[in-house]
Amino acid sequence: MIELLGLLLIFMIIGAIIAVETRDLLASVICVGAVGFGASIAFLLLRAPDVAIIQIVVEVLVLVILIRATISRDLTAISGDREFFGMVVAIVLLFVVFLFGMRVFEHLPPFGQPAIETLAQSPARVYIESGLRDTGAANLVTSVLLDYRAYDTLGEATVLFTAILGALAILRKKARKRKEDREEE
Repeated sequence: MIELLGLLLIFMIIGAIIAVETRDLLASVICVGAVGFGASIAFLLLRAPDVAIIQIVVEVLVLVILIRATISRDLTAISGDREFFGMVVAIVLLFVVFLFGMRVFEHLPPFGQPAIETLAQSPARVYIESGLRDTGAANLVTSVLLDYRAYDTLGEATVLFTAILGALAILRKKARKRKEDREEE
C-alpha cells in the first residue's frame, strides 16, 4: 500500500506542477481537479471513506465553478483538429490511471467479507459491543454519528453546506444589482 500511495503522491505532484506551469487556464483547472481526485483516492487507501466522499463532492463543485469561470474568461475554443502528440499523451495517461485503478482493486478485501472480521479492535466492533451502553442513545447509528464521531459529522456537514452555498452564489442566473445601479435606471 505504501507503494501505491507513493505513486499517487508522484501523480499529484506532477499534476500540481503542470497546473502551475501551464499557460492554458482550462488545462490548469483540469490538473488541479486531477490532484483533488488523487487526494480522494489517497483517503480511500488510508481507509477514510467519509473524508474521501467529502473530498469528491467538494472537488466536483469546485471544478464546475472553476471550469465555468475559465471558459467564460478564457474563451477557450475546441477545434476539430487535434495534435497527434496530445492524443497519444492523453491515451497513455488514461491507460496509466486505469492500471492504477486495477491495482487499487487488488488490495480491497473480498466482496462480502465484513471489515469487522479483519481487525480485532476495529471501531465498528467497539461501537457494536459498547455503543448503546456508553452513549445511552436510542439506536446504534445515532450513537456513532452524534457521540463517537460528532465533530467529524459536524465538519462534513459544514463543508457540504459551504460548498453548496458557494456554488449557488456563483452559478445563479441573475446577478443582484447594487442599490446605486437600480437608482440610476
